[in-house]
Amino acid sequence: MEHVEATLPLCVGWEYGHKQAVAKGVSVRFLDAGHILGSAIVEVFVDEGGIEKKLVFSGDLGNSCAALLRDPEIVESADVLLLESTYGDRNHRSMDATLDEFESIIVDASANGGNILIPSFAVGRTQEIIFRLGELYQRGKLHHQAVYLDSPMAIAVTEIYHRYQDIYNEKDAAVLTGSSRQSLHSFLPVLRYSTSSDDSMAINKITSGAIIIAGSGMCNGGRIRHHLKHNLWRRQSHVIVVGFQAAGTPGRALVDGAKTFRVGYEQIAVRARIHTLGGFSAHAGQSQLLEWISHFNKPRPRLYLVHGEAEVKSTFREFLAQQGWSAEIPTINQTIDF
Repeated sequence: MEHVEATLPLCVGWEYGHKQAVAKGVSVRFLDAGHILGSAIVEVFVDEGGIEKKLVFSGDLGNSCAALLRDPEIVESADVLLLESTYGDRNHRSMDATLDEFESIIVDASANGGNILIPSFAVGRTQEIIFRLGELYQRGKLHHQAVYLDSPMAIAVTEIYHRYQDIYNEKDAAVLTGSSRQSLHSFLPVLRYSTSSDDSMAINKITSGAIIIAGSGMCNGGRIRHHLKHNLWRRQSHVIVVGFQAAGTPGRALVDGAKTFRVGYEQIAVRARIHTLGGFSAHAGQSQLLEWISHFNKPRPRLYLVHGEAEVKSTFREFLAQQGWSAEIPTINQTIDF
């Protein structure tokens, strides 16, 4: 803790679009990546001998269909580009279709009396889900008794989202501020914060009518695991997977149809209905990645694919080659000179 406390005063926030010198001949500028609140595309400008070169890290680029956040800002020039490739092998389902299915799951679960569990990442995904549930509530479609946000970190981040509404996209900001609704919490009045361990355990006494949002997003830790323990074996329960599930994680096993789920030394039978809604992803899909890089002027930058599973990067490289792009996949300890 003493290391953290000594480090925090050294952190300095920069506005998007501000070019800042960070060392002799090196400047950095952040642009909105639209992935989570405050996420950034990083432009690095290097001046050597009067010649300036530019290195661009895409960072995690946001899904342009996501709620609350703006679309990733456009970059038009670079000498070297490091591009994320999380979903380089596929596109997301349309947001309209995703929201229709989301509403259908919510309505069905309400009708059969089951709880709904949503494993969710504390930053970004949770706030989008709260917003989407708020839309259903405002339309009279949400009949559950309460929505429990059972993650101290997600609660803290949700409050941060409230403080920085100035960087929301205009459409969703207008929805939140209409009719004097000033925050995600007030937009969804049935939202309940669960801060303590006792609060969290008390939720397990509820056998129907609750929507429980908890971390971790891939079910490999956090409070979601004990909620899964108390609900997975119930046939009327529903689990909605709203984020990327890496290979080898418990969440990926559920998506792939696992019949049992291990919690500690126990094997829990999986009888609940498992739903996967990839359209809620906070990452750009394949066509969105291509659209973003299409704005780079010629001569095109040297392109390297990063932040993706090996097979996905290979598939994406082949796809880009068909679009006239030559991409490389860097290896461990490789040095890139420019």
